[in-house]
Amino acid sequence: MERENLPLDRRLRQEILFARERVYRFGQPTPMERLILPGSEPGPEIWVKREDLSPVKCYKWRGACNAMTELTPEQRAKGVVTASAGNHAQGVALAAKTLGIHARIYMPRSTPKVKQNAVLHHGGAFVRIMLAGDSYDEAVTSAREDERSSGATYVHAYDDLKVMAGQGTLADEVVLSGHGPFDAAYLQIGGGGMASAVSCWLKTYWPHMEAVGVEGVGQASMKAALAAGSPVELHDLDIFCDGTAVRKAGTHPFGICQQSLDRVATVTNAEVSAAIRVLWETLRCISEPSGAMGLAAVIKDRAALAGKKVLIVITGANIDFLQLGLIAQSEGSSSTASRALRVRIPERPGAMLALLDSCFDGLNIADFQYGLHRTDEAWPVFTVTSENADTLAALPARLESGGYLWEDLTGAVDVAFRAIPLRGDLLTHPVFLRLDFYERSGALHDFLSRLIRDRASLCYFNYRQSGERIGRALIGLDFHSAEARAAFLAELPEHGEGYRSCKPVDDAVLARMTA
Repeated sequence: MERENLPLDRRLRQEILFARERVYRFGQPTPMERLILPGSEPGPEIWVKREDLSPVKCYKWRGACNAMTELTPEQRAKGVVTASAGNHAQGVALAAKTLGIHARIYMPRSTPKVKQNAVLHHGGAFVRIMLAGDSYDEAVTSAREDERSSGATYVHAYDDLKVMAGQGTLADEVVLSGHGPFDAAYLQIGGGGMASAVSCWLKTYWPHMEAVGVEGVGQASMKAALAAGSPVELHDLDIFCDGTAVRKAGTHPFGICQQSLDRVATVTNAEVSAAIRVLWETLRCISEPSGAMGLAAVIKDRAALAGKKVLIVITGANIDFLQLGLIAQSEGSSSTASRALRVRIPERPGAMLALLDSCFDGLNIADFQYGLHRTDEAWPVFTVTSENADTLAALPARLESGGYLWEDLTGAVDVAFRAIPLRGDLLTHPVFLRLDFYERSGALHDFLSRLIRDRASLCYFNYRQSGERIGRALIGLDFHSAEARAAFLAELPEHGEGYRSCKPVDDAVLARMTA
């Protein structure tokens, strides 16, 4: 029987066998590694396929190299064209340079520089990056126009059997690793090329294994396709996990996933951020957001998976360095429970310290935002964390018993963007201090208690925990007289117990803050 007449899943299995002979001229098999989840709760035995250690730091080299190896001499002479959010582009670039094929790679204008630079590194003189549109779909449109006008061969990122088969070789390595059989495999989905091929191949050997597709809540195109019975286009698309931000599942991957996936799980961006942290703390692996989606779903299902052997794939590590900082500071990446609260206190000296003394004992203040904007009352915003969820849950009751009004602002936009109001016309004799203190429990409280207490009113506070040993804050104090302000500054030691440095900022900063 001709291969084209075989059922789709059988054709894919055949193509994976052929891909075995092609992909390893471009790179070597990637390792498997055991991951032990932190915490005392029982959980699964997790094995990680480290595709982040591949030649292009993601699994996409497999499919691109397999497909381009099969091009005819005529097709090679006309070159190839593709569209990619970054990872597939690197695979095409690697294949282009190795095979001597010229490639034009269309990428969204928002593609992280780390991915653009990697494409040029792997492809050298054989690749040209064409930035087009603001999304992957717009880049695809431009690449397809190039294909029609130039006659170049389009190498699809996922909706191509040879590309899918190349990705399937990672599953072949899992089978040959000796770490199976697995009770479950959690496989992230963008267009579906990797999840379809890997689930198809693993279920050939372990038919009772549960294959779980994993998608972001705001980009679940395969889940929508399976519900509708055919691929459908998502209207809105979340691009936090940019490697899986695909608006419409591929036709071929959908056909396979209908048969090989048992279910599709969805994860939030906060859950993905938490999984990135776990990968760093356990394996010292820095994953891009889409690379951590499988682990995010496993952590979510931890209790149900206790005692089972589970496979996940770190699909890539091509993350922009700046994005790492945003993820590290996000609520989801915290290893402890957190909550943001806005609390009303009287606008008078010592009121802030009294609040900290009475209600915040045993809690870590991870973020503190306050600016004077009323003469009678203040509403500072605290983001607090605790290893003990019960201690955090008891905070509202503590506030209420102390007579404080409070409001939950967890996830509020103004808190996330640090919109701190400050009315300069309400200040009399202010001074702003740059404080560097040693990060330990109670350090801020001790500073306020020892040096400020009843001498001045706190008019501004901007502090966010960074994970360093040294915490940094910008503090504003307002004094009732110029003499009191001058006396405070004269007595203020630049270095002191519990803090490394405390310096007044210059008048130009004060003018900008209170304008």
